[in-house]
Amino acid sequence: MQVIVNGERREIAAQTVDALLSELDYEGTHVAIALNFDVLPKSRWADTTLKSGDEIEIITPRQGG
Repeated sequence: MQVIVNGERREIAAQTVDALLSELDYEGTHVAIALNFDVLPKSRWADTTLKSGDEIEIITPRQGG
């Protein structure tokens, strides 16, 4: 299915948010997820089903000064 990840249209096989993170090699990293402009708690990643056309933002923390 096609979704938009961080502003880029992508073809994915994943059906859930946590599966998407695994597919995109984000496993084990600290990230926040917004699905269709709503922040999604980590406790819901495994049971949140993705649909074609969804917009997903994967936000990674940055260290800076």
